[in-house]
Amino acid sequence: MPLMDLKPLVTLLAIVNPLAIVPFFIHYTQEFTEEQRRRTILIASFSTFVVITISALMGLHILAFFGISLASFQVGGGMLLLTSALAMLNAQPAEAKTNVEEVHDAAARASIAVVPLTIPLLTGPATMSTVVIYADKAKTVLQLTTLLGYGVVVALVTAVCFSLAQPIARGLGKTGINVMTRLMGLILAALSVEVMSVGLVKLFPILGK
Repeated sequence: MPLMDLKPLVTLLAIVNPLAIVPFFIHYTQEFTEEQRRRTILIASFSTFVVITISALMGLHILAFFGISLASFQVGGGMLLLTSALAMLNAQPAEAKTNVEEVHDAAARASIAVVPLTIPLLTGPATMSTVVIYADKAKTVLQLTTLLGYGVVVALVTAVCFSLAQPIARGLGKTGINVMTRLMGLILAALSVEVMSVGLVKLFPILGK
């Protein structure tokens, strides 16, 4: 991964897509005080960074523990990204995989900022897969640090989107948010195909000829 390669950042922003989670943030915090809302924003943003960091630093070791090759993980992760992209093209949150009852049950059992806002709405399996794949491409400490820096950028973008949730919702409206989600989904679909192609070439070298 080149030091100034912005592809990981673009991919992470597309898959996390905090703008698409704004309606969920508004819904879950509508009864909150301003202080509670600010605390929720802080925890959700920090938790997003923590998930990305753990995936980057420990993801490869976890794969090794289970005996999973990175090539297989790239194909599987790419398919997961494509599934998320298709959901986004239908204007659904990329990581929203639970039904309404599960979301409300999770919200009752844990902090709203962590569950369900951070996991699974912001950082779910597709996000973790993406970070692990790019962490493998980081050949130096500086490149890995850059990837973690992208995690900070994603966390900051999340904080900004949530902080401006009310103005964003009023300005874009439901239609505007849906259009933005579909646009990010299209970008993510293209990136997912590229991720899968790299893994397939490793598994079947003849494809690269």
